[in-house]
Amino acid sequence: MATTANTDHTGNHPPGAEKMYQDPNSTANTNGGIGRQMTHEEHQAAVVASKYGYGPLAHVNTDGRLPAFGGEFQPGLYKGVKDRKFANPAPLGLSAFALTTFVLSLINMNTRGVGHPNLVVGLAFGYGGLVQLLAGMWEMAVGNTFGATALSSYGGFWLSFAIILTPGGFAIEEAYTNMTDFLDAFGFFLMGWFIFTTILLLCTLRSTIAFFFLFFTLDLAFLLLGIGYLHRDAKGEPNPPVIKAGGFFGLLAAFAAWYNAIAGIADNSNSFFIIPVAHFPWSVKGQTLRKEKSERATV
Repeated sequence: MATTANTDHTGNHPPGAEKMYQDPNSTANTNGGIGRQMTHEEHQAAVVASKYGYGPLAHVNTDGRLPAFGGEFQPGLYKGVKDRKFANPAPLGLSAFALTTFVLSLINMNTRGVGHPNLVVGLAFGYGGLVQLLAGMWEMAVGNTFGATALSSYGGFWLSFAIILTPGGFAIEEAYTNMTDFLDAFGFFLMGWFIFTTILLLCTLRSTIAFFFLFFTLDLAFLLLGIGYLHRDAKGEPNPPVIKAGGFFGLLAAFAAWYNAIAGIADNSNSFFIIPVAHFPWSVKGQTLRKEKSERATV
């Protein structure tokens, strides 16, 4: 918007000048008495623009608080950023996480007698690791801090998991002369991811039930798997019942990730139905929906 005085060529105030809005954050009034003023409509448009990172108020926190994440990794609220040709990267990252977690969780549950995670190494390197890491970087590009942190970190988790367990590759497990030390160290590794996931879980409390459920079940999966490696059975092996319980919650997390992924993919252009994500009533979106419902009821 141009910085001009609100008078016409006759020196009189134009019609509607009494509705002009003075931006309290503007410092233009100090420059030779030339003031920067906006009409109420212009100010409202600037506030909307600032939420997407452009416009004269882009540097102003108009909501009075910083949201945990902006929507790209909260699939029911995704809105494309104007003038940025990026799709929603969240469903890709969620899908990569879901499939890799699904296979590993079945192995942790000893499904059909399969107990060795060798096959997961390929998935962890290619899909759960590399593809999810790329999705996290794209979340960074669209300005979503939460999505970038979560997807990039779990992409790193799968890459590190694959490096540790690559058969005959990096020989990390073989480097331990005492297997007890390796199992303890791997338990520490899993407990660290439990702590990290708990931090992310706290940032989903104002999002959707589907999103919260994903991180809640994943958090329990890391906790139980970590306990399973640290609290071993009489043979000194990872505790089978606890590992199976961790695998069960891992399966729930995988299906929750797929659910959130399809919620971010399906829209009116490609689906006959929209996936409900159930916003928490205290979330910003939940409050908005409740307010709209109340207004419709009073009409």
